[in-house]
Amino acid sequence: MIISALIILLVFILIYCAVVVFDVVKARKRKQRYSFKRALTAFLFLLPATVLAYFFVLLPILYSLGYSFTNYNLLKPDKIKFVGFDNFVKAFKEVQENGKLAYAIKNTGIFVVLVVPLQITLALVLALFCNAKMKGNAIFKVCFFAPVVISLTITSYLWLQILSDNPSGMLNSLLAMFGIPPQEYISHSDKAMYWIVIISAWQGCGYQMLIFLSALTGIRKDLYEAARMDGCNAFHRFFRVTLPGLRPTMLYILITVFIGACRILVQPMLMVGYTDNGVTLSYYMYTQGYSFRFVGYSCAIALLMTIFIGTITFIQRKILGEKK
Repeated sequence: MIISALIILLVFILIYCAVVVFDVVKARKRKQRYSFKRALTAFLFLLPATVLAYFFVLLPILYSLGYSFTNYNLLKPDKIKFVGFDNFVKAFKEVQENGKLAYAIKNTGIFVVLVVPLQITLALVLALFCNAKMKGNAIFKVCFFAPVVISLTITSYLWLQILSDNPSGMLNSLLAMFGIPPQEYISHSDKAMYWIVIISAWQGCGYQMLIFLSALTGIRKDLYEAARMDGCNAFHRFFRVTLPGLRPTMLYILITVFIGACRILVQPMLMVGYTDNGVTLSYYMYTQGYSFRFVGYSCAIALLMTIFIGTITFIQRKILGEKK
C-alpha cells in the first residue's frame, strides 16, 4: 500500500509540474510577461489544499476503485486477490434474488424521490416568507436554520423519542389523550422511511432556505415593478420573474440535495437499524465494509453508486442548465 501511494504521489507531482509548464507555455504564446516568482507564489498558496486533496480525496478514490475489483477483506489483508467483475456480478445477483441490496435500492429510491422535492419546496417557501418585509424576520431565519446546526445523531434520537412505539412515547401519549391506541411509527413499521423523509426535509431545508434568500436578493426590483405595471398579480410575478431568476440557484440546490439524499445513512442507522425497512445503499455499503469486513464488495457498491449519481447529475445539468 505504501509503494502504491508513493507511485500515485509521483504521478500527482508530475501532473502538477505539467500544469506549471503548461501555464508558462500558454503565457509565452500570448506574449505575456511571465513572472516566475508570482506564479510560484500562487502555486505555493495552492499547495496546502492540493496536499489535503491528495490524501483525503484522490487516494481514497483510487484505492476504492482498485479494491472494487478484488476480494479484499479487512481480516485478511495479506490474501487480497484480483477477482475482476465478481463483486459486481454478486451485487446484481443479490438484486435479482430480492436480497438486502434490493431493499436498499428500494428504500433509497423512495427517500430520494420524496425528500428532494419536499425539501426544496419547503426551503423555497421559507425563503419567500423570510424575504417579505415584516418585523421579526431575523428571528424566523434563526428558528428555521436552527435544525441544520443540530447534529444528525441528536436529531435522530430526539425524533426517536417523539415517534417511539411505546405507549409512553411522546406522540403516542398525546394520542392516548384522545382515546387513540398506540401506533407503530419507526421500529417495526413499513412506513419508517416516510417518517425519515419528513424528518430529513425538516432538518435540512433551513440550509437551502439561506441559499434561496441570497438568490432572491439578487433579483432586480425593477422587474417586479415592470410586472406590476403590466398587471401581473403575485402568482404571475412568482412564475414570470422569481422562478426564472432562481433558475441557476435551483439547479445547484437540486444537484446538492439529490446527492445528499442518495447518501442517506445516519437517520436509518440510528432510528431503524439494519432491517428491510431501514437499510439504504450507503448503510448497506457501510455494513458490508465495516461490519462484515468485505471491503472489496463494499467498494464495488460505492463505484456503482458513484456512476449512478454522476449520470443523474449530468442529465440534470443538461436538462436544467443554462444554454450558452
